[in-house]
Amino acid sequence: MITRDVLKQVKGIELRTRSLVNTLFTGEYRSVFRGQGIEFAEVRAYQHGDDFRAIDWNVSARMGHPFVKTYMEEREITLLLLVDQSGSLHFGRPYTKAGLAVEVAAVLALAAARHNDRVGALLFADRPELVVRPAKGRAHALRVIRDLVAFTPRGRGTNLSGALRYAMKLLRHRAIIVVLSDFRAEGWEEPLGQLAARHEVVAITIDDPREYDLPDAGWVELEDAETGQRLLVDTSHAPTRTRIRVAAERMQQERSRKLVQAGVDRVALLTTVPYGVPLRRAFAERARRMSR
Repeated sequence: MITRDVLKQVKGIELRTRSLVNTLFTGEYRSVFRGQGIEFAEVRAYQHGDDFRAIDWNVSARMGHPFVKTYMEEREITLLLLVDQSGSLHFGRPYTKAGLAVEVAAVLALAAARHNDRVGALLFADRPELVVRPAKGRAHALRVIRDLVAFTPRGRGTNLSGALRYAMKLLRHRAIIVVLSDFRAEGWEEPLGQLAARHEVVAITIDDPREYDLPDAGWVELEDAETGQRLLVDTSHAPTRTRIRVAAERMQQERSRKLVQAGVDRVALLTTVPYGVPLRRAFAERARRMSR
């Protein structure tokens, strides 16, 4: 059921993100996703000045002299948004992590529509729950945002690996896949690497500083949003806060290591920091790196 409140939220997101959508990919949208914006055209004989990385070694071996692959620009690309809405995402201030994931996904959906590209979404918690198949147009992008806003997960756990494997089955052709999650799950590194081998993958990690830097607030009852398990913690005890911070930092370092190993780009966002600047900076850096 799409309520009036949902439509009001969609309109609010569209208005808030309009400036960022207009500027985020201006002049660099294609360069950001250059690897996805080309498709194979033909094989031809090597000519002086050709990039040696384009050599087709199989054809060259058969023909006895070097051949290179040539490409042409695709008229459109496909963007698939994998949006985590599990229990651990429903934490944070002033945004919840889930709310921030939805708004950033909305920016990317509207940017894709602005450039006449196809956009779709896969929403998941302990399993993939909602798929909006990729299509073109502003109306479709608004439909994606509407479904993101209206979505309420049935489960509380996180099955990120299941969502990544589902995405592999969903997409027949090479696409851009943006994963918005805190990556608080197990066993996702292998399917993420497999997905990155076939598609252009960007991981947007979303965190709240209070998850690793507890305030001194005396005795506090903490609840795991996914398992419901509760724990009483004395946050006024400095060594306890230090142990929690060290454990959280270790987890973040391990997450970063796995993302690098999977060969994906990463954008790090915090619920306490406006997302426009770090998002624009990260994609501008990606565009510069890919133009080298």
